[in-house]
Amino acid sequence: MSAEAAAPALKLVQPSLRESLFARSPAYRLYQGDSLALLEQFDSGTFDMVFADPPYFLSNGGFTCKGGKRAAVNKGGWDVSRGVEEDHAFTTAWLKACQRVLKPTGTLWVSGTQHVIFSVGFAMQKLGFKLLNTVTWYKPNASPNLSCRYFTHSTELLIWASPKAGGKLQHTFNYAKMKADNGGKQMRDVWSLPRAGDEELASDESGRVWTMTAPRREEKAHGSHPTQKPVSLLERVIEASTPEDALVLDPFNGSGTTGVAALKLGRRYVGIDMDEKYLTLSRKRLDEVARGAGR
Repeated sequence: MSAEAAAPALKLVQPSLRESLFARSPAYRLYQGDSLALLEQFDSGTFDMVFADPPYFLSNGGFTCKGGKRAAVNKGGWDVSRGVEEDHAFTTAWLKACQRVLKPTGTLWVSGTQHVIFSVGFAMQKLGFKLLNTVTWYKPNASPNLSCRYFTHSTELLIWASPKAGGKLQHTFNYAKMKADNGGKQMRDVWSLPRAGDEELASDESGRVWTMTAPRREEKAHGSHPTQKPVSLLERVIEASTPEDALVLDPFNGSGTTGVAALKLGRRYVGIDMDEKYLTLSRKRLDEVARGAGR
């Protein structure tokens, strides 16, 4: 669906959230504050889809390769581990909060590396989610491993889940659209994200692994976030699993990529973040998309 065929205007979800409202338009709302506290103020069953890119707890004094040079992993205090038990308790708390605000027909997507995704999956099972798929996102231009003591980390995992296990599945899956986009073959759960400019589909003997670009330069025109995801990834997620009038939530808004993809596809968006810097960046990106769509 194109942005021109826009979903109905977004109304302020709860009056109690007015003090936390950072930016608004007919198509989106950005709220500033702690996700757990703000999620409590939404009605149950409000959202059609939640995409969460939570802290990976990687900023603990380690090093990575950035621009061909050794660089400290220091994304911010929000990414510092507080120990396995406390990290898992936090993961469980925000997952439970998202579960409550999802419609029975909605779904939750969570992106993560090995540092957090297994905690997410275990917490989901304990909370009663139905795990639908684990999508592997392959990044051929991943940073090399400087220690030379491990394989290069070149994937992230996305868990796709329904808020309730058991009974008839009610979630949205635009299967026919995904199959058509994949050349008439069932879309697989491995997605390749090559370097910018490489737009060709990589194929195998029995199906296709879709390719899409990592965040392009123009996606960072207003600034960037250290964990920014490519718009193409979020477009795939939203187009696959939401109805055309969907209300999409990202409780860890970051640079607003989820919102950019949602607005481009004619959906509506709610984002939550604590950092004014990144909310300002998100507002610029979202307003640019909204202006282009006349929303």
